[in-house]
Amino acid sequence: MAASLIKLHITAALVTAPVASNGTVTTTVNPAVTRYNALLTQSMISGTETTILAEEFLDDDGDPVDPNSLPAVPTSGYINVYVNGVLQEAALSNLTTASLVLATIGASVGTPVVLEVTDFSNTSSAITVPQTISAPAINVTT
Repeated sequence: MAASLIKLHITAALVTAPVASNGTVTTTVNPAVTRYNALLTQSMISGTETTILAEEFLDDDGDPVDPNSLPAVPTSGYINVYVNGVLQEAALSNLTTASLVLATIGASVGTPVVLEVTDFSNTSSAITVPQTISAPAINVTT
């Protein structure tokens, strides 16, 4: 499928914040975000795809990544891949702990590739209810 223009479309809605009665609901979101970067070399571009091995990436501290130690795609999260600073369509990328494979050979040698992995699995909600009161009812008006 050919690349296509992606346009921003926003529909405004009036939303009021959730209101808890008979207790308190606390939600904590602690996303784990890791980034990796690499410069494309001729050996990465082959056939119909570009393969960047884990050890060809540098982490946010500028340190090389160990072989087979890229994070897997999180079940409660997502990855973003930027080629030359441009966010790519999800179907173009395949991430494993060993490599990032891009289903293209359209990028030139020396092009920077940034992999961003965001994991929301450390998100939790707790309900605090006084012993004499039942669990809170949460109402949201949209």
